[in-house]
Amino acid sequence: MSAPQRERHPRPAGPVPALGQAEATLVEHYPRLVRLAYLILPPRLGRHRRVLAAHGVVQNALPARPTPIKKGRVPAPRDDRAPALGWIVRRVVGAALSYEHGAARWRRAVRPALPAVWGLRLTPRIGGADELALEQQLATVPAGVRAAFVLQHLEGYASDTAAELLTAAGVPDPEAALRAAKALGPQDDGTRAGLLLDSVEFDPCTVQARPTDLLRRRHWRRWGAAAALLVAVMLTVGQSAKDPASPEPTTPSAVGVAMVDPGAVGRAPGTAWQSSSRIDFTVWPARGSLVDDQALLGRALRAWARPGTAVQVSAAPRTGTGPTAAPPQLLYAGRVDDADVVLLYDGERVVRYAETTGQPAELAFSRADNADVTTAAALVLSRTGSRTRFLLAPWVAESTTRDLLAPDSPARPLHVGDDGVSDAVARPDLTGPCSNWPALQLRSSERIAEKHAFLLTDLGDLSPVHLTYTPPPGGGVPARQPREATSTAALVSWSHTACTLRSAVGGGVRSVNNWVFAEQQLPENAGQAEWLCSRADTWNGPGRAVVRFQPPTTAAREPGTLIADARDTSYCSRFNQHILADAHWSAPSGASYLLAAGSRAVTRITVTGQVRADTTGTTLAVKAPPGQSAEIGAVLSTGRTLGAVH
Repeated sequence: MSAPQRERHPRPAGPVPALGQAEATLVEHYPRLVRLAYLILPPRLGRHRRVLAAHGVVQNALPARPTPIKKGRVPAPRDDRAPALGWIVRRVVGAALSYEHGAARWRRAVRPALPAVWGLRLTPRIGGADELALEQQLATVPAGVRAAFVLQHLEGYASDTAAELLTAAGVPDPEAALRAAKALGPQDDGTRAGLLLDSVEFDPCTVQARPTDLLRRRHWRRWGAAAALLVAVMLTVGQSAKDPASPEPTTPSAVGVAMVDPGAVGRAPGTAWQSSSRIDFTVWPARGSLVDDQALLGRALRAWARPGTAVQVSAAPRTGTGPTAAPPQLLYAGRVDDADVVLLYDGERVVRYAETTGQPAELAFSRADNADVTTAAALVLSRTGSRTRFLLAPWVAESTTRDLLAPDSPARPLHVGDDGVSDAVARPDLTGPCSNWPALQLRSSERIAEKHAFLLTDLGDLSPVHLTYTPPPGGGVPARQPREATSTAALVSWSHTACTLRSAVGGGVRSVNNWVFAEQQLPENAGQAEWLCSRADTWNGPGRAVVRFQPPTTAAREPGTLIADARDTSYCSRFNQHILADAHWSAPSGASYLLAAGSRAVTRITVTGQVRADTTGTTLAVKAPPGQSAEIGAVLSTGRTLGAVH
């Protein structure tokens, strides 16, 4: 495993601290500086490479010139009175930001940067759901925005000081970065965001050590010999290779040699999931009748490394299709529905390779980073006609299917073979009448969680989508969180909205949550209505929120009245839990009403314009003839105002 490369450290303006003073300051604040660098570095590096790069950035932040620094020329974070610390922080931030631009800013004389780690993968300890959500959100914004967020909430910089530091670090528009950073993290006074950033999830000094692929290391000498042979061959035929008319060489590159060896593919032990604190694809054992078919595995790896025109390649949105840097892990290789199928995992993507007689080979890619016990519970093995066959995780103890449009019907058992392959099940009809919506209802082994059942549905990608439900606000504190959609209320809610999942097909969706953010007693004793926000989160971060009003007469398959459809938004996520919506509704008497409802923190709703009303609480109903203008607003318990979503 190669170490990260040394980055060019931007030289802060002003005098340089004395070398001894700088070293003492760096050592004293080392954990804090490394955490700062880790959070700013691009998540695309992966957790292991970010750990090493963060340590390398800080360890190479010492000045080259031992000129004493004058106090007060560089702003220091919080209440620190050591001028050298502010200088080093600025240098660390600039170096971490430079990774966003890839190799363009690397030193011309590239050389390994310490620390160099061989034979181990170092990753911070796994945090909770809030930390994971924040990590995913930080991955969707530019490095300058991450830096602004971290400097304010972790380091405690004031806005003007943070802007000054970002400017010195090369951020082109620090004010825009600071504004964008305000939309990140929990929407509170910043205390919660600081606690999350200070958690073990983002601590590169407290890490877990795991071996790299043991079988791959046995083949390092073979790879080295192959690479040396390749260099010799290239030197021998170098002159002929310069001829533009020469055919494209078929000899694989040194990187290709490293990843196309089927003997180097990783394989997890069959019981690894039973003793692991990380339940995802890394603990899937290699299953299937063809796991020892070296020829098939070799073809799959070569197709991945260099597909060629004879391979049909497809990928979920914003999913790379390039080769992996190291041999992947084998999840499955077997014969399924007249096709030879191979499933591979490289730590960030799941790859499906399939060969069918008389047809081009297929190669499909799907994101799988930060998968968990539910989102790593199943993968699509094959789709034939209107049916799907899944490979289930080793921790799935019970498998059933159900129709989301029939919430009162019991789940039906689904047979799964000893190799984890399910019988073929119906998949949702995405074009014709929406008369049923099949879903998997799985239950985890008690070794993972007692009585933990959850729903998955096939939306066209390799990973089925996890369906959850957040019930209406209760009287307690804190706010209710998404839970598994297996209760009666959850199934009834999904019976109304399942057909709307058609709009998310093939969109790289990871999970969809139905949140009943308010209940309202309708005028004229017309019953109780629900206000619903359905949020779809993708694997790459951006989300979509659809708000609907559901009267009590809403039938199954009918999603109610569409209020808003917001894309690339944080609405209805853990980072934006405040929402206000309004709708026009006709009572059984024929009278027209303006209805409004807000989430649990709404304390007052007002209507201005041609229609005027003012009430305390989370719901409002006022008679309003059609066509009259009305502006809806609300006040939160924090005193902040909130406008209606559109």
